[in-house]
Amino acid sequence: MNSPVSSSPVARPRAHKRSLAARLRARPELVLIPLVFIVVTAVWEWAIAHFAVPEYVAPAPSAVARALINGKYLDNALFTLSEAMMGFGLAAVAGIVLGGLIAQFPLVDKTLYPYLIAIQTTPKVAIAPLFIIWFGFGMTSKVVIAATVAFFPVLVNVISGLKSTDPERIELMRSLRATRWQTFRMVMFPSALPVIFAGLNIAVIFSLLGAIVGEFLGSRQGLGNAIMQMNVNLDTAGVFASLFVLSSIGIALHVVMGAIQRRLLFWTEQSKIPVV
Repeated sequence: MNSPVSSSPVARPRAHKRSLAARLRARPELVLIPLVFIVVTAVWEWAIAHFAVPEYVAPAPSAVARALINGKYLDNALFTLSEAMMGFGLAAVAGIVLGGLIAQFPLVDKTLYPYLIAIQTTPKVAIAPLFIIWFGFGMTSKVVIAATVAFFPVLVNVISGLKSTDPERIELMRSLRATRWQTFRMVMFPSALPVIFAGLNIAVIFSLLGAIVGEFLGSRQGLGNAIMQMNVNLDTAGVFASLFVLSSIGIALHVVMGAIQRRLLFWTEQSKIPVV
């Protein structure tokens, strides 16, 4: 039988407050993250008003908020996000496949890896105009640029994760006469997944940056195109609003990737780390 205290209406709010306080003690960042944002915004607003900074130089947060409310950012944000996600998908597939081949076959590693290093050391901004010439001003060129920027983090982490597999587990599979594919599927790839997800988490942000760089160089739509137009018109508040939207997308992608990792890799220590 439940005690009268635990079932009373007064006890329920107290229990809720205790559980909320315990959660905040366990995760103080839930309070600190919005607190830092509020403090920085308040200091920023005060500094702009106190020093009478012109809006075209640095807008106040209130001006940025008005630009967010009055501007039409949804279509541009969805366009840029579509470019980034398609580029990320290409980079993820290519990086995992090629990384698996390099990790499995030493000859492929020795043959291709120097070329991959050369491609990575080439500044993407320098070759991005070529993609605009080859694939046009549409979405295709931005997807290719995003995939190029996001490819290498996936590739490196796939190779590193596969090569760091416990040798004793591989020897066990060999003693059981497992094929190369069975060893890869049952031991190497699952063991490498935490490292692979770390690369994917970086790559999904890089893909967003790649899409923006492509839009800077030539585009008819997207947040990058909007930022360029606002710069020409000295609409600094609109630029800050676009950057806020872009940052929000990046944070959302990071949180989604973290949630997917926690869902799929429930047996690892990383799955126990809470996602903000």
